Amino acid sequence: MFRYTQSLNSRRAVLGQAQKQRWQSSSSATETAVEVDDQVQLPQLRSLTRTGTPLRMLILGAPGAGKGTQSSRVRESFGITAISSGDVLRRNIAEQTVAGQKAAAAVASGLLVSDDIIVDLIRNELGKITGSWLLDGFPRNIAQAQALDTMLEANNQPLNAVVNLRVSESVILQRIVERYVHVPSGRVYNLTYNPPKTPGVDDVTGERLEHRPDDNPESFRRRLEQYHKLTEPLLEYYDKSGVLT
Repeated sequence: MFRYTQSLNSRRAVLGQAQKQRWQSSSSATETAVEVDDQVQLPQLRSLTRTGTPLRMLILGAPGAGKGTQSSRVRESFGITAISSGDVLRRNIAEQTVAGQKAAAAVASGLLVSDDIIVDLIRNELGKITGSWLLDGFPRNIAQAQALDTMLEANNQPLNAVVNLRVSESVILQRIVERYVHVPSGRVYNLTYNPPKTPGVDDVTGERLEHRPDDNPESFRRRLEQYHKLTEPLLEYYDKSGVLT
């Protein structure tokens, strides 16, 4: 199940039967735990997240854990800006920017992009936002987390929520093998549980869907190994800072 921790009046909601994940987050004020099902309609939780402070949230999780899906749900329900590091990278690669060209080789090899490149890209994206935002897929390691903290502290806008998605590796592998993406928008489809209305075509634009070159078992195992090595210490980092529970 999701475990959602927020500064709120005490309340609990468990709705329906569905596939479940763990959602963890926290804020700097007094915390109350609320458990919600994966299939809960987020508008029902709208009042639980309006604290008067802009939301500055991270969603963490292994490749294929569902960060993009959950980011889309939060964005659509609450109207906040969602930034996916993967989408930012792919856009820069497609536009053949200087950073995109450097990132292309790493992505094609199933490797992570260097910290300097991704930090600069995220800094540029955050510089365009004045209200609430959600980061998906960044930071991936302690160095990136420290760089993000430096950016936010400079503007007196620290993180106030961190979410960690926990999904079994076998489930993730099945997801990525069947995953297709509309690159311009970042919309994600799955051939089993979220197929497009027309095979191979985006539901909204009618444009062609793509299967990412690194969405295969071999690349996945390399990415997962890198994830465990670099990102798991990140959970300890945020736990010590008091924003992960």
